[in-house]
Amino acid sequence: MCGGCGSVIDASEPYPFRCPRSGDGGDHVLRRVLDVSRLTFPLDASEPNPFVRWRGLFHAYHLGTAHGMSDEAFVELVRDLDSEVARVDGHGFVVTPFTAAPVLADRLDIGASIWVKDETGNVAGSHKARHLFGLLVHLEVVRLLGMTGGTLPPLAIASCGNAALAAAVVAAAGRRRLLVFVPTDAEPAVLDRLRTLGAEITVCPREEGVVGDPTYHRLQAAIADGALPFTCQGNENGLAIEGGETLGYEMAAELAGQGRLDHVVVQVGGGALASSVAQGLSESAAFGVLSGMPRVHTVQTSGAWPLARALERVAGRLPAKPSREEVHAAVQHAAAHRSEFMWPWETVPHSLAHGILDDETYDWVAVVEAMLATGGQALVVSEDEIAQANALGVETTGIDVDPTGSAGLAGLAQLCRRGLIGPDERAAVLFTGARN
Repeated sequence: MCGGCGSVIDASEPYPFRCPRSGDGGDHVLRRVLDVSRLTFPLDASEPNPFVRWRGLFHAYHLGTAHGMSDEAFVELVRDLDSEVARVDGHGFVVTPFTAAPVLADRLDIGASIWVKDETGNVAGSHKARHLFGLLVHLEVVRLLGMTGGTLPPLAIASCGNAALAAAVVAAAGRRRLLVFVPTDAEPAVLDRLRTLGAEITVCPREEGVVGDPTYHRLQAAIADGALPFTCQGNENGLAIEGGETLGYEMAAELAGQGRLDHVVVQVGGGALASSVAQGLSESAAFGVLSGMPRVHTVQTSGAWPLARALERVAGRLPAKPSREEVHAAVQHAAAHRSEFMWPWETVPHSLAHGILDDETYDWVAVVEAMLATGGQALVVSEDEIAQANALGVETTGIDVDPTGSAGLAGLAQLCRRGLIGPDERAAVLFTGARN
């Protein structure tokens, strides 16, 4: 269903990617909604593949089984696709580490327990492939069920780095044609790898007088021409959020029986990562795996912070201690009046954390609601904070994370300096991208 207007999509729709009311000036992002009373959350850690382990929580699984696909057939499909990913990238999907980082906690000197979710060893070197593999599984389910006919349409994505690499790996595994729209400053090594993987690259310069990301404009044009959005922008493909929720499931499963998680700090560009993690943790809490929701904090760079700007505007409509109903009403108003809260950043942004320099936060409504509902903050960090956090993260954990992937740590360090993380609390960050 649409988180903006409430429209419900037919469960048998083969491409439930965009709300039919998209483009009316409001914010429309489809969300998969679970009835947890009819489902179970598997805690058995013997299955290493998250897309097999949590298959019962995926829309593609329910769509497939409702149309005659057996559980065994679905599992075989996921394993076959995962084997193809391994053929392309050297390994497939497994639950990634989520562990305490005591040396990092000591260096932050607050007495809190700091946990790190390490995605740098995931497929294509970042969390992005989770979003896209979930999409590929769905596309294969509807193809096998005969819900689509004729020539398979191309897939399309706009990205400057990790998302494009992830899309190219996953598309190659599915033997699907992929169109990639990149900015003029895309790294040559990334472009070379994309070409090796068979992606069709279009370099998109900024045009005088045209506001917004030129790669995103080209993506929208390709979708209008019939391409399918194989992207991590939830407003273009709501199912992209679902695959990323496995991050939240894995974090919750690791902490099951070990007490609560008090804070999670997530770096934000387009917003799919934060939206996915927040929804995955929220569902885990609804299942009783977590005792409650942590405070959800987000991090953007001083080069561009459209999410923090939007949160401030939505919060300005609320009393000091709003009720859940008041928060929801304010968020729904913002969703219906998008241009008053979210619009493209006015200047061309620059940062060490270049992977979170989206002109807009496309999944902003869900993330704003998560922050308001949990008492989280939208943090803005400087270039010095980004650099220092990256050096600290690499030194204390041994994880070769890039500045984008460790930007959440810059926000956590800021919260610590401000005394907002208690000495007996548990806080989590995600290291989401390896150095190329």
